[in-house]
Amino acid sequence: MPNYAIGIDLGGTKILSGIVNKATGEVLYSIKQKTGKEKDAETIVEKLKLSIKELIETSHFDIAQIDSIGIGAPGQVDRAKGILVSAPNLNCENLNLKAIMEREFFIPTFIGNDVEIATLGEMKFGAGKGFNDFVCIFVGTGIGSGIAQDGRVRRGATGTAGEIGHIIVDAGGRPCGCGANGCLEAYASRTAIEARILGALKKGRPSIITEFMRDDRAISSKMIRKALEHQDELITQVLFEASDYLSNGLATIINFYNPELIVMGGGLIDAIDAFYERTITKAKAKALPVPASKIQFRKAKLGDFSGVVGACFLEEALEKMLYKDTVIQN
Repeated sequence: MPNYAIGIDLGGTKILSGIVNKATGEVLYSIKQKTGKEKDAETIVEKLKLSIKELIETSHFDIAQIDSIGIGAPGQVDRAKGILVSAPNLNCENLNLKAIMEREFFIPTFIGNDVEIATLGEMKFGAGKGFNDFVCIFVGTGIGSGIAQDGRVRRGATGTAGEIGHIIVDAGGRPCGCGANGCLEAYASRTAIEARILGALKKGRPSIITEFMRDDRAISSKMIRKALEHQDELITQVLFEASDYLSNGLATIINFYNPELIVMGGGLIDAIDAFYERTITKAKAKALPVPASKIQFRKAKLGDFSGVVGACFLEEALEKMLYKDTVIQN
């Protein structure tokens, strides 16, 4: 009989939920909700509950068919207890999601970090399937990564392995949300790119991207792509600058970790082929010749559903010890 689970990718801007056939990795039904500007523990919990209920109702699944619920969250997680310890982007601390969801739905619930569950999804059914040692890097609101090693998602001594977004690429440079200066995330994330574009527009730099922007002045990856296709000078400059910094980070990973493969995902990577291709070409050129000659690059095969699929295997990850430890994850 098919083994079904609900996987939820809880992010700072959206909640993506899906019912997954664990035997095949197929996402059978999915829904997406905005996280919203008002973020606190109570609001997040209610949105998660509504997301699961809507998913069940619209898919016409019997909830008795669901074996487990997996939730990936952006922050520190106590996996053993199912507690979201800290999630600054969600304004949550010490939120026992496992207890709350199991009390509501009577289904075993497991909690993981968002980037690492996306890595788990790509390892099980995505671009990393068949590789022993690879790194997943996701470029979005921030820059996160996960390390897959011998069938395990490696977490490190303190649960912070894979924080590529916080390697220093410009000592004493731009301030980062983590409190440091010069982090890769402050230069090559979509948030950083958007900030650079808006700053230039405020100073009077012309750009065709203003024709695509809404009243809220938000800039999406698709808008950036359209402007780049029009060979817009400002967008080309900002995007190529970010690509240069990102390639520095990738070259560092190639030299230090020497993986077989780097899987890349996130809105910018999915939407803008020129950004992806330029970045990996420069990364190979900057890395040491021997590891650079062997490294492979692939886009995340599961796209937006990497985390949804991976979240469904958190129970298995615990049982088979796919993670080095099970306490704190960041």
